[in-house]
Amino acid sequence: MNVRQSHWPRLNRKSGDPKLAVALYFHQKTFLSRTFTFKVNRELGQWENTSTIYPYLSPEQKEKLLDNFKVAVQIPTVSFSESDQNITALQEFDLLLRRVFPKVFSSSLVRHEVVGNYSHLFTVAGADAGLEPYMLLAHIDVVPANEADGWDAPPFSAQEIDGFIYGRGTIDNKQSVMGILQALEYLLERGYTPRRTFYIGLGHDEEINGEEGAVKIVNLLKSRGVKLLYVLDEGLTIMDGVVDGLNEPAALIGVSEKGQTTVKLSVSTPPGHSSMPPRESSIGILASAVARLEKNRMPNLFGHGPERATFEHLAHKFGWSYRMIMSNLWLFSSLLSSVLEGQPDTNAFVRTTTAVTMFNSGVKINVMPAYAEAFVNFRIHSSQTVQEVLNLIESTVSDKRVKVEFINGFDPLPISSYEDDTFGYQIIKKSVQDIFPQVTVTPGICVANTDSRHYTQLSPDIYRFAPSWYKPGDSARFHGVNERISIQNYEEIVLFYFQLMQNSDVRNLPTLRS
Repeated sequence: MNVRQSHWPRLNRKSGDPKLAVALYFHQKTFLSRTFTFKVNRELGQWENTSTIYPYLSPEQKEKLLDNFKVAVQIPTVSFSESDQNITALQEFDLLLRRVFPKVFSSSLVRHEVVGNYSHLFTVAGADAGLEPYMLLAHIDVVPANEADGWDAPPFSAQEIDGFIYGRGTIDNKQSVMGILQALEYLLERGYTPRRTFYIGLGHDEEINGEEGAVKIVNLLKSRGVKLLYVLDEGLTIMDGVVDGLNEPAALIGVSEKGQTTVKLSVSTPPGHSSMPPRESSIGILASAVARLEKNRMPNLFGHGPERATFEHLAHKFGWSYRMIMSNLWLFSSLLSSVLEGQPDTNAFVRTTTAVTMFNSGVKINVMPAYAEAFVNFRIHSSQTVQEVLNLIESTVSDKRVKVEFINGFDPLPISSYEDDTFGYQIIKKSVQDIFPQVTVTPGICVANTDSRHYTQLSPDIYRFAPSWYKPGDSARFHGVNERISIQNYEEIVLFYFQLMQNSDVRNLPTLRS
């Protein structure tokens, strides 16, 4: 999320909005006061001490966990399509987990089950059966990768270059798979017995919708009457240096994720010879409809979802000029939203996005095509529904010659609580701050989709976060070329889960710090 200063409109009488200038004149005392005092990102008081095992890794442990992680990355657990997965690799990955985490698989506290042939469910029994359990999620499968696309190292080599491990899955999502189990392994080695029961779910088909993995794990837990206090899956990250004006790194905890829908637009016309073309061809009609969808974007809905809270929670960490705006979104909301919609990566936070992903037509250069089709994918803002988006598509296309067909989709996920008294959010926040004391924690919206969307029947509080560092240029690495993670960051991830498991053993949250 890179909001560059050059994109900020100038706020002066010559070029600024006259209405904004008037508002500034009459409310200058209010917004100046809020600029100095505004802070919604509050801290809780004294925590119960459940971290009895200090989060420390010996040199030997660091070497071992790195070796384990490299082997995990080297196994090409690729999901090519819903009907094509590397089954041999998934079987090999199963054997790897059993080999490198002997305590996890032998402890009397841990029950392990294979679900849907290749996914894994671990139940870690807590000493106090009266405490509501929680669940950690990650996924084993990865998207395809081709070295010929320009990788600096083969994508399944786990090659080490300048302190980074390169390979598909290093940040999506084997760092969480191995990090969670490595943390549990080390805790069990040191005699850890959790107070609160928790579950670990490792899906094998997240990249192809999770129907055989996450869905079956959910159904199994539902059949046992399990209800979860909170769920933590992959999603957002620690951003560093990608938001201009923000003086320190920020950990964004995804409190929701966008919905999505795919529609097919098609046009049928009589075929004919290209020497006698009609005024409008099927391709031309369809192209015009697609152009209208791209030109007439879905409405800007900044402030109708959790995206406003993201900036308000960070307001006190911005430099002066930005802080003035972030602390006074009651006045500057329209200004910030217009800036955000100016770039593709931040535009995704303020509206339902429109992406034309496939366009097919024609069979021969001298034949007028009788049929043309296009597929358009929409990622739905948290304040809209699939049906509302479909209605807007119909009104924008507004051409009876263009058939609009719903292919699939689902509504945005519910917004999980991020209040001061919300157990899951505050536990994650504390765990981040324990391992990354320089980081500010804020709620955010996950623009991609995760396995956690299948868990809404088990818990109202679902969060999407893995403590991978996200720096300028890293956006191209997700599902792209040169996916990588630093060795230090992987060690930090292990310690984060190590601390999270212990922090989750508190019975109750402390009250707000006075």
